[in-house]
Amino acid sequence: MANIKSQIKRNRQNEKRRQANRSVRAELRTRTRAVLEAAETGGDDVDEMLQSAIKRIDKAASKGVMHKNTAARTKSRLTARVRSMQSS
Repeated sequence: MANIKSQIKRNRQNEKRRQANRSVRAELRTRTRAVLEAAETGGDDVDEMLQSAIKRIDKAASKGVMHKNTAARTKSRLTARVRSMQSS
């Protein structure tokens, strides 16, 4: 445990941010999984779900939850997987 006041405050801030980032990442995984399942079953709203997932990924990147290149890579791979599932 820290003795310095500023470090105690910094620890509180870090924990709060960690919890917030954790929930955002969990939501991203949930949306990604939902898109892939919908693409697998041939759902009608796959494109809408994909756009929603991409929007959330972009928002996470802009808020600093994930790096912008990681976000770009994730979006690219997700789109490619959905397109390959739809074509087959």
